[in-house]
Amino acid sequence: MNAIVYIRVSTEGQAQDGISMEAQESKALAWANLNDSENVHVFRDAGISGKRSDNRPGLQAALNAISKGDALIVYSLSRLARSTKDTIMIAEMLDKRGADLVSLSEKIDTTSAAGKMVFRMLAVLSEFERDQVSERTRFALAHKRANGQKTGGDVPYGYTLNDGLLVPDVGEQKALALIHKLHTAGVSLRMIAKKLEARGYLTKTGRTHWHPQSVKQIIEREAA
Repeated sequence: MNAIVYIRVSTEGQAQDGISMEAQESKALAWANLNDSENVHVFRDAGISGKRSDNRPGLQAALNAISKGDALIVYSLSRLARSTKDTIMIAEMLDKRGADLVSLSEKIDTTSAAGKMVFRMLAVLSEFERDQVSERTRFALAHKRANGQKTGGDVPYGYTLNDGLLVPDVGEQKALALIHKLHTAGVSLRMIAKKLEARGYLTKTGRTHWHPQSVKQIIEREAA
């Protein structure tokens, strides 16, 4: 059996769990030695998010190197993928090639039906936990916005910043009202921009010229 070791850290992941690439590799090599792997090949992705699998060269190289009888070894499922779709896709690809998946943290492998079942359950639960975190973050940001607090990024059009609080800007609020009225009436972005210019409303940067894309961004921000 050949052991194909895949390790990954992102800035966020390393800060959260402190599992360095060296620590992941050490544990994976220990498993490979314990299971008498004939050859060990290590592939790495440093500083790359796990949200997508197709933009990680190390992972793609590891998957391309796998053949029948090999085992893909990862420290944890979170190092392999961040979505159920990608995780299951990788597992199915390994199954078609006659290869196994070993995740050290969860102590699972796909050499048995029970291992495959646990693997799929853990993948779903992992995504559910991330969705909950994302949902709590959205609620927290919405609460801050409702209380007039800035939530990061540039000060939105229609407001100024005063001691950390968003305060309505009278002139920009009038422009917002016009944008909303015209957009609701089905007026095009380009025509809205022209009407803003005709009435002398300035952009957030103080320019007299309005770009349709700027109007679109304001509409999308107000709808969020």
